Amino acid sequence: MNIKLSIFSMLAVLLGACSNQATGQKGREIALSSTRDSVSYGVGSDVGHNLKMNLKQAGLDSLNIDALFAGMRDAMDSVERINSDKIKAVVQAYMIQAQQKAMAKQQAQDDVRSAEGQKFLAENGKKPGVVTTASGLQYEVLQMGTGPKPTADQTVRVHYKGTLIDGKEFDSSYSRGEPAEFPVNAVIPGWTEALQLMPVGSRWKLYIPSELGYGQHGAGEAIPGNSTLIFEVELLDIVKK
Repeated sequence: MNIKLSIFSMLAVLLGACSNQATGQKGREIALSSTRDSVSYGVGSDVGHNLKMNLKQAGLDSLNIDALFAGMRDAMDSVERINSDKIKAVVQAYMIQAQQKAMAKQQAQDDVRSAEGQKFLAENGKKPGVVTTASGLQYEVLQMGTGPKPTADQTVRVHYKGTLIDGKEFDSSYSRGEPAEFPVNAVIPGWTEALQLMPVGSRWKLYIPSELGYGQHGAGEAIPGNSTLIFEVELLDIVKK
């Protein structure tokens, strides 16, 4: 694990140097009477934040914290309470089990999200003005432009806003205050298909099934796996490159 002093840790150092004693949660008290003490506390705080995040991501945030700290202290003091081979086997088995539970939970959530998306698209496709293509992409013309249509190997300039079907916005060039530029064939399949149908000057609303978007894996925390996506796209120009 890479350890770096964050702004939070540096603040802890400065505050600790100005005080004789720090009181933690649950009544834990520790004297920070020297710069060394404060630096030690700051590094420990930073390690703790990173450890908390990593444990949560690995599905291990229900560990016994007191035992965890005891293991850390024993390792730093070169003390071995349990045979290293035995403890490695126990930890490995536990982590595999925790990972399997986390994956099963994630799969269940993805399945629900997939079913919700399919239901949404089935109902949305019946609305007047919504066109469904052979791939499953749906679009609605808000404004039809009169310019040329881009090809897959061209670069376009667009304004757009993306949301999930629950209305949660995950990206917007409007919010950033400037349009985006990218090759037509370098984006998700739903965009690549739609852009080649849009004359410059058009503003369309796209309804993109997950398989034409970011699929089962999603895109970070903002776009979970199997998400159906809604984009409002304004094709401003074809960039001459």
